[in-house]
Amino acid sequence: MAAARELAGQQHYPQGTLYMVATPIGNLADIGLRALHVLDLVDTIACEDTRHTAALLQGYGLHKPLLALHEHNEAEAALTVVQRLQEGQRVAYVSDAGTPGVSDPGARLCSVVAAAGLRVVPLPGASSVTALLSVAGTGGHEGRFVFTGFLSPKAAERQREVQAIAADPRACVVLEAPHRIEALARDLASLDTRRLTVGRELTKQFEEVAQMAAADFPAWLQANAHRTRGEFALLIHPRPDNAPAAAVDEASLRTLDLLLAELPVKSAVKLCAEISGAPRNALYEAALARRKAAGD
Repeated sequence: MAAARELAGQQHYPQGTLYMVATPIGNLADIGLRALHVLDLVDTIACEDTRHTAALLQGYGLHKPLLALHEHNEAEAALTVVQRLQEGQRVAYVSDAGTPGVSDPGARLCSVVAAAGLRVVPLPGASSVTALLSVAGTGGHEGRFVFTGFLSPKAAERQREVQAIAADPRACVVLEAPHRIEALARDLASLDTRRLTVGRELTKQFEEVAQMAAADFPAWLQANAHRTRGEFALLIHPRPDNAPAAAVDEASLRTLDLLLAELPVKSAVKLCAEISGAPRNALYEAALARRKAAGD
């Protein structure tokens, strides 16, 4: 804390400001010195889980008034935060782990605070997304990647989302909880030979990073009962330049043909994607090929 005050204390931290503070994703040593200084400085810490945050603060020797703000009360609690900011308080917000507002509560809070004309300051920190990318050995498709976060818990919708990932040539980062990882693994296996980097329990005691073909992911999980435990960050590697786009099933192609007979390509593709759930990129390629073959 002495180092935090010395190094971070020279910066100005205005009153009436919301500080979005990233916290460790597992290893308590991954907190930033500026984050420690701000958590020590603020009047109130709003947080996703008061018990979890109290334990986190205790680890750093800090004690602050806590305000519960989570996905079930975010709209109401955000108004309380605004009121405290208008009174001149400094308020920090932390989620249970990582950066607030990124697959965590906090985005609605920021929106309400900004709408009230008040300032929001970010304090960056540990991230499972960038941690996984740093060890995956790929810069993504020409250095680009997509962050998808948690896919749908509903099987049919999740399978459509996986189809969309298959059609996208860019790298894609997905997060998943332990109780849904086996279902997601079965769906990702449809990506066949596309490379997958699995990050399990990143920064924690039983951290595991492994790379494999997507088709081998279910078997990798089943090979060790401990592998279905803990939080997951997954990187679907970019599609090789010579790999074909995702195939479109015959039923979707028949729907596409009917729509192309009546509509322009973009409209037909949009409607077909909504009706069939097939990936829009693959449908667009199929539509162009059909128009070309028809001499249109």
